[in-house]
Amino acid sequence: MAQKKILVTDKVHPLLLNGLEKMDFQVNYHPKMPYAEVKSIAGDYHGIIINSKVICDNAFLTQHRHLEFIGRLGSGLDIIDLPRAAALGIRVINSPEGNANAVAEHTIGMLLSTINNLQRANTQVKNWKWNREPNRGIELEKRTIGILGCGHTGGKVATKLQTWDMNIIAYDKYREDMDTAFPWVRSVDLETLLGESDILTVHLPLTAETRMWLSTDFFSKCKDGLIFINTSRGPIVDTAALVRALQSEKISAACLDVLENEKLDELTDVRQATYDQLFAMPNVMLTPHVAGWTQESLVKIAQYLLDKIGRFYENQ
Repeated sequence: MAQKKILVTDKVHPLLLNGLEKMDFQVNYHPKMPYAEVKSIAGDYHGIIINSKVICDNAFLTQHRHLEFIGRLGSGLDIIDLPRAAALGIRVINSPEGNANAVAEHTIGMLLSTINNLQRANTQVKNWKWNREPNRGIELEKRTIGILGCGHTGGKVATKLQTWDMNIIAYDKYREDMDTAFPWVRSVDLETLLGESDILTVHLPLTAETRMWLSTDFFSKCKDGLIFINTSRGPIVDTAALVRALQSEKISAACLDVLENEKLDELTDVRQATYDQLFAMPNVMLTPHVAGWTQESLVKIAQYLLDKIGRFYENQ
């Protein structure tokens, strides 16, 4: 019987490649292959392992309907037409466990940097300015942090903050075991989450339900002076609405690892103007979608995906 062939389209840790070969797969590793070329050759493979550049939409899946699985490095499944994949019998396998810890640490790091004015203070001292009082920070003790979405990553944030003497509340529409999984977290409805949170950290997938959900109406229901953190997906937030909330001081600070459109060289004039406003704000911290991008997560993502692919074929 001929070997099953797997195409790997993005950078992965070698343990994934070596592990697949030990399972007797023929692995072709092309991390720099353009999307157009991936589309043209994917039909030759039984499995494809992707990150964010390969969009497995209806047209892609229909063209390559004999694929047996799609492996997603990390968590986000918004680049895959899940109903179409299911209809064609293509298994979708992702590895959200692999970068959940990294994203949680990044979330807390951005928060600590913001409340203690670390970026500003660092810049000032390097410019020979010794400004102590203007850089007086605030403490997290006794404050209320709200977690919107308490899955793999939101749950990690909750776990890390367990001993920080904070009031931790969470809203997750689809999680039914909140009280048993996180007994130190108070499960609340959305209205309570927004009304009580001093800090709101968002950990949601991008779906039809969540796309542009965090809009003007959403922010209007938040507690005044909210610190807002998003390390999940950019298009769940209406950027213009966020800018208006920052301008009105409804939101006192924002930490964003993701943006509504991350292709900064392809912005419309309107979006460019909105981003110019956002980027100029001293109370906004931005990083380039790297929260889950650590040396350790590269290994973990590879291991989780390898294990799941192995189980998929063992159970066939």
